[in-house]
Formats: sequence, C-alpha cells, structure tokens
Amino acid sequence: MTEESTNYGNEEPRNMAPEVSRTDVNDIHPCYKIDNVSYVLTSTPSTVCVLLYIFLGSLSVVTICGNILVIISIIYFKQLHTPTNYLILSLAVADLLVGFLVFPFSMEYTVSFCLYHKDLLCKVRDSIDVTLSTASILNLCCISIDRYYAVCQPLTYRTKINVHVVVIMILVSWSVSVLVAIGFLIAGLNHEKCEEKCFIDVLLANILGAIFSFYLPMIIMLCIYLKIFLVAQRQARSIQSTKSGATVSKMERKATKTLAIVMGVFLICWTPFFLCFTFQLLNNVSVPVALFETLNWLALSNSMLNPFIYAFFYSWFRSAFRIIICLKIFQGDFANTKLQ
Repeated sequence: MTEESTNYGNEEPRNMAPEVSRTDVNDIHPCYKIDNVSYVLTSTPSTVCVLLYIFLGSLSVVTICGNILVIISIIYFKQLHTPTNYLILSLAVADLLVGFLVFPFSMEYTVSFCLYHKDLLCKVRDSIDVTLSTASILNLCCISIDRYYAVCQPLTYRTKINVHVVVIMILVSWSVSVLVAIGFLIAGLNHEKCEEKCFIDVLLANILGAIFSFYLPMIIMLCIYLKIFLVAQRQARSIQSTKSGATVSKMERKATKTLAIVMGVFLICWTPFFLCFTFQLLNNVSVPVALFETLNWLALSNSMLNPFIYAFFYSWFRSAFRIIICLKIFQGDFANTKLQ
C-alpha cells in the first residue's frame, strides 16, 4: 500500500501542500522528470530504473504463480476440500490479486506520480490496494483462529469450525476490507473539498484504518499463536512418559519453528510500513519517499511469501504442486489422488 494511497499517506490541507522542485522529483524516482509541471517518463531510463522494474516484475510473477498453484490445488484435489484449506484459498485469492493488480499498478503509477497528481486512476489503484492488502491480513487472522481451535480445542474443532463458519469468516474479512477502502476513499474526497477543519477527520480515518487493517489483527494473531505455542508445549510434556525425551524435544522445536516463521514473516513484512506510517501521521513529519516505497514493497512481498508459508509446510500441498507442475492433471483424473 502506497503512501498516498489508502490514504495511509499524510495528506495535507491544500494551503499546506509542499512545493515540488526538479531536484525533489529526480530524487523520488529515477524514471521521472519534470516537463512543464507534469511528470513524464524519461526517454532513456537509467540502469537503476530498469533493474528496479525487472526486480519488481519478478516479484509479481512469483506472487501470481505461487498463489495460482495453491488455488488450483485446493479446487482440484478433493482431499484438500476442508474448512481450513478454504481459508487458505481465500488468502491465496487475495494474494493473487495483489500480485496481478496491485504490483503492476504500483510499478506503473509510482509514488512520484500519484503523490502530486491524484487523478482517477490513482484513486482506483489506491482503493484496490487497500482492499486486497487488508483482505490478505484479515485472512491470515482467520487462519490463526482456525489453528487455535484445531490445537487448543481439538475435540470440538469440527463442530466449531465447519464450512458454514468458514464462509462467514471469509465474507466478514472481505466485507471489512471493502468498507475500510471505502472509508479511506470518502475521507480523501471530502478532504479535497474542504479547508483545514477536515484534517482531523482525515487523521481519524487514517488511524482507524491502520487499526482495523493491521494493529488489531496483529494483536489477535500474536495472542492466538502464543496460546497455541503454550498449549503445544504442554501437550508435548504430557506425553513425555510415552515418548522419548528426544522425540518430545523435537516436537517442541518444530512447533516453535513453525509459529516463529508464521508470525516472523508477517511482522517483518508489515510492521515497518505501519510503524513508519503511524510515526509520520502522529508526528506530522515527512518520511523520505524512497524509504516509504521500500517499506511498501516489503509489505506487499508478504503476498508472495504466504504460499510458501501456508502451503509448502504441508506435504500434501507439495505433492499437489508436483502433479500440477508436471501437467499430470491434463493426462488423467487425479482429483481423488491420495496426496502424501
């Protein structure tokens, strides 16, 4: 999510708009220059610019391919038709759309363009950005809730987490994401039509948006995964009398490693962006655009890593991926294949 987009940027009242110089723009992005107070692509992009777009384009391709594998696997193989995997399917759809829509839009209309020229296309990109990024985070939160019941309440898991409940969770996640995006869009449009008195409304919208998009889901996920870890350790110790100490220690290490990767990747990708956004929002300071853009792309990269985290950990997903990559699904009916 970009600085000006999602209204996660610190939009200022009109009479406080910063002056933009040729130096400012050239520092912002190597592919743009000022020509009659408008931004145009340079005729011969620099090597840095070309390498930047090749790198970002590669991230987009990997994100799309990884999430397509997850989506096809869950839809095609009947063994994967479970409530938990439906949540992973919803996450993969959100991440696929991030790679397919948000990545290319962000590459083509970078912050150096939309920061000073808020045209309709920029607003459309902003809304898509907020919706999909928030949906991805909220789906991660739903998966953590599913894992909580699976580990901490295994006897009642199948009754509490069924297809009906999962569908409701998915609908709520996407509905909240759309509402957050609409809220940002309305706040931004109102801000453009009023004076400084609207600044407080926009500030409030930004704060509430950040809370619902990141801080609240993060706190929920941290609490849930901490509880899961503690319960897993307790369960491992309770069966120590029937298993060797080495086996129990291995189980604890595996649980610790899995939970550390799940939360660690999420926090590494998203925390810097939202901390930077919150800092500049509350302190009314400007963060260097290059830094903000870097943190923005780091956050978006979470959509590329999710398929590896939530799918490659499971052997049946790896088996499904091998069958799909080898194009075996076009050679016969493998829908009922027993995935190992």
